[in-house]
Amino acid sequence: MALLGPPPPPEPPLDLLVRNIVTTDPRKMIYAFEEEIEDGVMRLIWDAEDPEVLEAELRAPIYDRRLPRDKVPGFWREVKARIAPLGPLPVLGADPRP
Repeated sequence: MALLGPPPPPEPPLDLLVRNIVTTDPRKMIYAFEEEIEDGVMRLIWDAEDPEVLEAELRAPIYDRRLPRDKVPGFWREVKARIAPLGPLPVLGADPRP
């Protein structure tokens, strides 16, 4: 009897996610998507080891304060536009800062 080994990792949930090599552990399967938006860089991150979680963050040069309230809806509008093919998803956190 031959052992097949562990099952292959799942595929990313969105076609736009691209594998990011983790230099400290090349076996990790991290996928990400980055796009420049009006207020900074929107980043979507998915880890094959935790396939139920899709993270979204806004990378912007803002120090010592939160993103202004009027900018938050625009960030989430951009995120929702990219993840629309997945359907409605539960939101576990709502702070768009990394």
